[in-house]
Formats: sequence, C-alpha cells, structure tokens
Amino acid sequence: MIRHKSTEKRARQNTKLYHHNRAIKSSIKTRIKNLLAALETKNNEDAHSKLKKVISSISRAVSKGVIHKKTASRRISRLTKMVNRLLAA
Repeated sequence: MIRHKSTEKRARQNTKLYHHNRAIKSSIKTRIKNLLAALETKNNEDAHSKLKKVISSISRAVSKGVIHKKTASRRISRLTKMVNRLLAA
C-alpha cells in the first residue's frame, strides 16, 4: 500500500508513461509488419514509402526516449538492407 503523496504521484506517472511507451512501440511494430508484407509482395514503391514511415517513427521514438539509439540504428539498418535487396533484384 502506498503511504506517501509523492509515491502515489510517481506511481500514476509511471503508469501513464508505460501506456504511452507501449502505444509507440506497438505502432512501430505495426509499421514494420506492413513493410515486411510489402516486401513479400515485392512491391518496390510501396516498400520504399513504408520504409520512410518506419524510419520516421523509429527516429521519433528515439527522440522521446522510448527505445535506445543503437537499437533504433540496428533496426533501421536491417530494414533498409531488406528494401535495398528488393530494389536490386
């Protein structure tokens, strides 16, 4: 049981931030799934436009501190490689 006002406030803040971060991570995962679906259909223009959206949302998450900078860099790099392989083929 929480006994101090500051602890109650911190618990409320943590809950709010948790839900906010989960929403951002979920949207990133959804965009990545959409990109992978476009890669499977081998639609070059669609994959390229979706890659831009994914990179944008990942970069936004990094700036808000939701995901680590190196994690974002790794994900962007891997997704870009996939799209580039499709464009080269």
